[in-house]
Amino acid sequence: MSLKIKNVTIYTGRGDKLIQSAIIVEANKIIAVGEEAVDKEAETVIDGQGKTIVPGFFDMHIHLGMDGIADPFSQIATDSQATSAYRHQANGKKQLQSGVTSVRNLGSKWHIDLAYRDAVNNGIVTGPTVYGSGQPIVMTGGHGYPLASEADGEDEVRKMARQTLKQGADVLKLMATGGVMTPGVDPGSPQLSESEMRTAVEEALHAGKTTASHAQGTVGIQNAVRAGITTIEHGIFLDDETIELMIKHDTVLVPTLAAPYYIVQNADSGAIPPHAVKKAMYCYEVHKESFRKAVAAGVKIAAGTDAGTPFNLHGDFAKELELMHEGGMSIRDIITAATFSAASVLTVQNETGSLEKDKIADFIILSEDPEDKLSAFRSVETVYQGGEVVHVY
Repeated sequence: MSLKIKNVTIYTGRGDKLIQSAIIVEANKIIAVGEEAVDKEAETVIDGQGKTIVPGFFDMHIHLGMDGIADPFSQIATDSQATSAYRHQANGKKQLQSGVTSVRNLGSKWHIDLAYRDAVNNGIVTGPTVYGSGQPIVMTGGHGYPLASEADGEDEVRKMARQTLKQGADVLKLMATGGVMTPGVDPGSPQLSESEMRTAVEEALHAGKTTASHAQGTVGIQNAVRAGITTIEHGIFLDDETIELMIKHDTVLVPTLAAPYYIVQNADSGAIPPHAVKKAMYCYEVHKESFRKAVAAGVKIAAGTDAGTPFNLHGDFAKELELMHEGGMSIRDIITAATFSAASVLTVQNETGSLEKDKIADFIILSEDPEDKLSAFRSVETVYQGGEVVHVY
């Protein structure tokens, strides 16, 4: 049965904005959009006057096994595999209800994100489309080691990359630097070397997969970019040389501005580990300035929140979009970063990520136009996944 939603504003995800337009879906696909849809009949018609439709969002950096409590590593240390699996489902549902129809999970102990992905794909549970990394690959004692696979030297990293791909990973996650949450490591300090990361990149490419690197310090970011990493996560300390290198290598930045924001905003709670507060306070302003410079220079951006880190809750994707706007991105560029650009990073842009004919019908209806009011990203009324309503507010 075909469904037409008419008299709506549509952001296609490719930079276009259609006024008083329409979209028609049938089964799980878009069969018409824009002028073609306005002129075409459908079996069911909904008048969406005053509403705005955007593609389903992609959150390109989340941790489904973490709830956003003040000390998420304590949660990882005490959860059983079964508890973690339930947590993945609960947090995935929150993502879907907020309009995030696809997620890239970048780190789950026991590779549980991959099992959760399969459960969603097989219809066992309802959740967003999941692209998972399984356990990240880190140096011994490296950032995130409580939920990661430790490896040292090119041979060990290569073997671990192959083992992670064997588990079914869609993307390999590597740690190029230290980070905020892990005690005893410096966010600016390099960890896995350029040559170590390059071996993992090679294995990912051989398997037709992509890569992501946690990279906060300048040297580590440059190592990751030269190694051929697909996306730089966080990118806190970006200088002009590093930005030029990213543009040269066509490297995408996933800024995760919400992660340090929420630690800084809740620094006085007394609940966040002191080492994390100290490091986040040090990085916060630098991170914002690095993002502004990257946007101004034309670095490719894909939206991601790092949801699951302290006070950074699943289902609050809108905060990242708001912070990106504060950092100099236009509304249309933000929508593209959260939809088509994200799908392109995952190499699924021909199937999803924009509102175009023959693509999967993942989209959300907003009660307001985000170009009129930034808070419109929070005014999600209905979430469609594969042409079916999966959530109504």
